[in-house]
Amino acid sequence: MRQSKLFIPTLREAPAEAEARSHQILLRSGMIRQTASGVYSFLPLGRRVLHKIEQIVREEMDAIMAQETLLPSLQPTELWKESGRDSDYGPELMRLSDRHDRSFALGPTHEEVITALVRDEVHSYRQLPLTLYQISTKFRDERRPRFGVLRGREFLMKDAYSFSTNWEELDRVYEDMVQAYTRIFTRVGLRFTKVEADAGTIGGSGETHEFMALAAIGEDTIVTCTSCNYAANLEKAIYKIPEEVKDAHLLTEESVSQKVKVHTPDMKTIQQVASFLEKEPKDIIKTLLYEADGVPVAVLVRGDHDVNEIKLQHALGAKQVEMLDQEKSKHLQLPVGYLGPYNLSMKVIADHAVITMESGVTGANEKDQHYTEVKPGLDFTWDIAADVRNAAEGDQCPSCSSALAFDRGIEVGHVFKLGTKYSDAMGATFLSQEGTPQKPIMGCYGIGISRLLGTIAEQYAVDSTMNWPAAIAPYHVHLIPISVKDETQMQLVQELERSLTALGLEVLVDDRNERPGVKFKDADLLGLPMRVIVGKDAADRQVECRLTGDSQVVDDAGKSISERLSIEEVLHVAKHQILPKLR
Repeated sequence: MRQSKLFIPTLREAPAEAEARSHQILLRSGMIRQTASGVYSFLPLGRRVLHKIEQIVREEMDAIMAQETLLPSLQPTELWKESGRDSDYGPELMRLSDRHDRSFALGPTHEEVITALVRDEVHSYRQLPLTLYQISTKFRDERRPRFGVLRGREFLMKDAYSFSTNWEELDRVYEDMVQAYTRIFTRVGLRFTKVEADAGTIGGSGETHEFMALAAIGEDTIVTCTSCNYAANLEKAIYKIPEEVKDAHLLTEESVSQKVKVHTPDMKTIQQVASFLEKEPKDIIKTLLYEADGVPVAVLVRGDHDVNEIKLQHALGAKQVEMLDQEKSKHLQLPVGYLGPYNLSMKVIADHAVITMESGVTGANEKDQHYTEVKPGLDFTWDIAADVRNAAEGDQCPSCSSALAFDRGIEVGHVFKLGTKYSDAMGATFLSQEGTPQKPIMGCYGIGISRLLGTIAEQYAVDSTMNWPAAIAPYHVHLIPISVKDETQMQLVQELERSLTALGLEVLVDDRNERPGVKFKDADLLGLPMRVIVGKDAADRQVECRLTGDSQVVDDAGKSISERLSIEEVLHVAKHQILPKLR
């Protein structure tokens, strides 16, 4: 391909709103352009990378006998009402009506559509197990799209759905999918880990795992053990519950309240109260107000801990929980900033770390007042005691008691065992070998294709230089003649192009009549795996060659790739150091 004919609108500087380095490099290298907030056009180079990721995904899906389909993005909301998710999915579901006032949604996922399809077409155990997948555009009305293609409102996704006759069969399909995902992420060059996760709005009764790419910009926190292989995202992470929880609120008859009311003028935050009283945040008990399915509840956690809303939701058996806003708190006539667990006309749920405290500080339910020396179980009680906080530094692994470690990550894949959640709700059945109706046991499996592109860019971009892994690079070799007006240089470029193409490599020739500095800066942005510069030594059939992102790589003879090489040596390097990475 000739670079002069290729649509690559590179930028000298990234727009100010581009915070993530992946967003910056994708914009500057002319791979994407923003159309609207969270909505992007993929230009020719970006589309080539997407296509290569898709191809790897297809190869691995086909290898485990999954079959490709294409399902509609426009979905009748009647299907979402059948599953019960019409109200559960919330404002992220993009809704619209047609000219006949029929209600539709732009698909954020396709559990309803695929279940309806299989319900109507699969009737016998002989047709199972069945796994169908697609690669298509999805839509979610994100409240805050950010980081370019890492969190958008329109994105490309691979979603697969399996239907099995029993749980054992689903277990085998699930493990095949996990292994396929591991191969996919390895082939595209990603640094990743598999973690336990929560099913969220997808739901289901079985286990679920996320595949997390390690990245400082990641919006997810990954919790791992420093000794064993335990790993989970922060929403799902558990830790070893202290033994003293069992006896936490066993008080003797002699127990006497020693709480003291203290004037704390304008001290509303944990840090303010802790500093004023010369305490640590861990000595303070926060009383936070939430709504669980519309009903107010009070949640007690230590001052240095954060509420885990997923755990809280499970502990309460609620479909949805969210923090009560200030307006609703005022309506309940409760003093924001000075709230304590006393005389509350609502259910109170206390975290395990609170009920193990010998004493602590709480709000006094009066403006500018707190209590000190408060004893849990004596000065206040609770309706439910449960683990409702996030794991934190210093917690112990639930498997081996070693210390837990924390990293940031980007979710790039998610696998679920759904069970019969959708089969039950939508009346999908098949006839068993005995001739009785049974519900198919379902699984679903997603990979964010466009997010994967952005995540790889996040891991491989360094300042103004990109270093695409060879398997998904838009082209494999960048041929750069110093002067396109030099006939000797251009003849050697053409010879190299033919030879490299014959090896099965994709070659981009920078045939623009530009200064070398301009060409080299653009080459850094494009980040192709192998760069060959044809210059003043062309008459001697010598060129400069280097592998992008690894200036220390040497050939079989020990010569640095960044040094002058003969044409034969260049072809040897391409054959033995680029080609193997494509397979």
